[in-house]
Amino acid sequence: MSKILMLCGDFGEDYEVMVPFQALQAVGHTVHAVAPDKKRGDYVMTAIHDFEGQQTYSEKPGHRFTLNASFADIDPAAYDALVIPGGRAPEYLRMNSRVVEITRHFLAADKPVAAICHGAQLLAATGLIKGRRVSAYPACQLEVELAGAEYMGIAIDGAVTDGKLVTAPAWPAHPAWIGQFLAVLGTRISL
Repeated sequence: MSKILMLCGDFGEDYEVMVPFQALQAVGHTVHAVAPDKKRGDYVMTAIHDFEGQQTYSEKPGHRFTLNASFADIDPAAYDALVIPGGRAPEYLRMNSRVVEITRHFLAADKPVAAICHGAQLLAATGLIKGRRVSAYPACQLEVELAGAEYMGIAIDGAVTDGKLVTAPAWPAHPAWIGQFLAVLGTRISL
């Protein structure tokens, strides 16, 4: 099974952090959740984003999500795949050169990468998505296109796989997004 790195930060979307973290472990993968300047046992605060009819998503306080690895100890070469949750965390994580370097490693090495919602902001910051098909929360369309990728304006519960890159617009896409990521990972589930 794969060893997967998850890049987290304060106010990442609650479902987009918790659900893939748990689901990937449930099928046998090892997932290390890290955040800059934090060590194993520290936590990040999440935010709950919902779609309630306003012009954009609403935001409510989420949970304390405990990190299970230390950011300072991360060697991206030791991981098989990367997960980038959405929410507000990617907007400032993309300003951290080490986070961008880690993300760039996975894309340049053609390792499986799953990004959802605003995770596309971090993908765009790498300069390595030109010519790729990328879904994201609609507010990130401009950044995706400025990075040279083709923005895929799909249904909120859909996902897009382009090679080993799996992207989706928001947490309602978890079944499609996680399912496509598991396929890219080569995960076989038997009951």
